[in-house]
Amino acid sequence: MPSLATATFRQSLSVSFTVGLYGIACGAASVAAGLSVLQTCALSLLTFTGASQFAAVGVVGAGGGAAAAIATAGLLGTRNALYGLQMAPRLQLRGWRRILAAHWTIDESTNVAIAQEPVGPAAVTAGFWLTGGGVYLFWNIFTLAGALGAKSIGSPSAWGLDAAVPAAFLGLLWPRLTTRSTRGIAVGAALFALGATTALPPGTAIIASAVVAVLAGWRGNK
Repeated sequence: MPSLATATFRQSLSVSFTVGLYGIACGAASVAAGLSVLQTCALSLLTFTGASQFAAVGVVGAGGGAAAAIATAGLLGTRNALYGLQMAPRLQLRGWRRILAAHWTIDESTNVAIAQEPVGPAAVTAGFWLTGGGVYLFWNIFTLAGALGAKSIGSPSAWGLDAAVPAAFLGLLWPRLTTRSTRGIAVGAALFALGATTALPPGTAIIASAVVAVLAGWRGNK
């Protein structure tokens, strides 16, 4: 039977590599949207939150401006701040480690870390750093591979790489739709976004669809 440390390492590695593979689609879609390889890699290195990156690339690919892309990416990235509130008392970091931890606080590092709580605080810390660092490493490697691969085939849009953004979003979203209420919110937001697309500038329909989730949460708390 593997030790608890080995089990944490294996879980972190499996999550890191699997999630990192999405970077291929992100890199290819980014180049297809008109970003350079350097811009694509900088986006992954500095932003490092997959859903926000896909959102920004999708807005740019649809013809939206920088403001719409930043607003959409920022809206999706706010969930990482909530993860930070969960992880801060568990990690209790200071100085540069706190800054690095903030950059690596994503869905996967938070979930793996919290899953280690029955094992103990040391396993929580190890799960966070191993997963956060692993995803960062693999995500950026595969982002570069996807960007270079898309660049080498000439016109990425001719290969249908513009479909990578919605396909990746669906892949990220689908496992989270586990209840009737979440499915209803997702369908409602999608219908709202489709209806608003014809009336709003590119990219802003995604931002406006957040109203559906806000209203659903408000009604649920009444």
